[in-house]
Amino acid sequence: MNNPRFDNLEVLVKQPDGKRPVHETPLLFIHGAYTAAWCWDEHFLDWFAQQGYFSYALSLSGHGGSRGRKQLDSFGINDYVDDVAEVVAALPAPPILIGHSMGGFVVQKYLERDDVPDNAPGAVLMCTVPPQGLMASMFGMLFQKPALMSDLNSLMGGGRVAVETLRDALFAQPVDSQDLQRYLRLAQTESHRAIWDMTLFNLPHPSRIKQIPLLVLGAEFDHLTPASLAELTARTYGVEAEIFPGMGHGLMLEGDWQKVAERIRDWLAELGI
Repeated sequence: MNNPRFDNLEVLVKQPDGKRPVHETPLLFIHGAYTAAWCWDEHFLDWFAQQGYFSYALSLSGHGGSRGRKQLDSFGINDYVDDVAEVVAALPAPPILIGHSMGGFVVQKYLERDDVPDNAPGAVLMCTVPPQGLMASMFGMLFQKPALMSDLNSLMGGGRVAVETLRDALFAQPVDSQDLQRYLRLAQTESHRAIWDMTLFNLPHPSRIKQIPLLVLGAEFDHLTPASLAELTARTYGVEAEIFPGMGHGLMLEGDWQKVAERIRDWLAELGI
């Protein structure tokens, strides 16, 4: 459901079902480019609620049902960071932040903020844009997947892409054709300003980022942010990346999504959360 406590931001909320002990620390999921909170509602929100976590998924400004859909290109990464801060402030307790792709980049930038406490509970970066930005992945796609890069540029400009492009971008495992068509209908354009921020103009400063528990996850067959970039992100922050074999960029939508969810749950348990 879209919770009215958040000002013109779409936030999907799933509550524990009472069958397991309830955890005090909530989870806040932040989506990547070209998508919205719905991508977490396919599997993760219900699954983590069943594990006893209050689970929230935010649609960033200009995405999904959030404010500013017609002004998408006016939003940059700092605006997305402000969205996260706004939702965090409205939650009953500081959350674990779980960001995918662009959402992982937004989490990194959020963790630079002065108002983020040093004892924030932790963050998960899934197939994230690395702190070094998009340039490496763009060059990689240009040489290895030029058609994919061309179609993503078309989508950013408001055009439509073929269903096979979406399959190539997100999946390494079989995916139901009806689900794939539905995901394509839900896909949307992305802010040019945000893309440029992630490429060059607003990169994270690792030395400013709060030293909190961090889990970095990647996928073996990720064409958008390859496993090597997940490993680069992890090295930057002094942790080890965990790469899921046989999976693509859309870790929360892949056939083996539950393996990813279980690893996050186990990591939370290791933290005592």
